[in-house]
Amino acid sequence: MPLAAEDFGLEFRVVTRGGVRRGIRLERAFWISLKQMAENRRCTIGMLIDEIAGNHSETGNLTSAIRVACIRALADENLTLRKLASIKTINAILVACPSPAFALASSKKILTFNAAFQQLVKRQLPMTPNDDARQDLKLALDIGVADIFARLDANGETPVTSGFVIGAGERRYRGQLNAVRAPVLEPELLMAFVFNG
Repeated sequence: MPLAAEDFGLEFRVVTRGGVRRGIRLERAFWISLKQMAENRRCTIGMLIDEIAGNHSETGNLTSAIRVACIRALADENLTLRKLASIKTINAILVACPSPAFALASSKKILTFNAAFQQLVKRQLPMTPNDDARQDLKLALDIGVADIFARLDANGETPVTSGFVIGAGERRYRGQLNAVRAPVLEPELLMAFVFNG
């Protein structure tokens, strides 16, 4: 998100906590960050500033200490979100799901799947002794992946239902799935949960 001119504007506020009044001049962006931090901690901005002042009394520059605390909090939050937004998290979600499920790249390549999906494929598309065990599994969706992402964008991330066909060699299996956006930063992935399958 691009920075707006008003984010740089200095705002002067008086914060009172424990009978101590502090006049603080900070850029608007830092006041917004302080408000978010206070909401996350379920405290007031005054309580948060009091804590920052107590932890950094040796620096003598409260506004610098506040700016550093804001940046550190955002960096910590970013690190936490990056850990959550990973293929490891996707794997954990899929493993925890009792129904057949898989993660799908925009190229329609299945990146990871759970044991229930593996069992579905083995049951519906059994291999014969003459089959090449390394044969690629083919997947076709009734709704294109790009269209699913567009529908997720348009409908506030409500799951999108689509029919699908998986095939191996001459064998085919048709079912239905619900698709949602996977909680990863890059690349954009779908998580597909099979029902009626």
